[in-house]
Amino acid sequence: MQRFRERLIPGPGTLIAILLLLPAIWLVLLPLSPGVGLIGAIVITVVVEVLMIVVAPVVAVSDGVLTAGKARIPVALTGAMESSRKTDARQARGPGLDARAFTLFRGWVDPVLRIDLTDPDDPTPYWLVSTRRPDELRAAIAAERGDREV
Repeated sequence: MQRFRERLIPGPGTLIAILLLLPAIWLVLLPLSPGVGLIGAIVITVVVEVLMIVVAPVVAVSDGVLTAGKARIPVALTGAMESSRKTDARQARGPGLDARAFTLFRGWVDPVLRIDLTDPDDPTPYWLVSTRRPDELRAAIAAERGDREV
């Protein structure tokens, strides 16, 4: 049973910024032909937009496993969780980040959820994962672990 799933697609601002490829590519291809330049610019920009969405990592909780991109860990090995936003998230992603931590964050997703690990054999102290819905992700992990209090 899937309790949580989120694809970390770029926000509207990023997708709009990618549209700036249109004039840049058109100018590069303009010496060939204005028509070829326009068609090439449109095709390449559309391909980039689609790729940004298709290759965006997925954060999911299902069947007792937390998945963040290609990484997977049983939720039984997770401990305390703390969500951060804005300045606190910036601190967690930057100066406050432990170099041993597993990270999956995207600049276009502000909130992050820190998930401590309880496996004594794992040198990774915690996961730091971007999510637009940190409270839902925390609740899904807790529910999958069988915690009574969320």
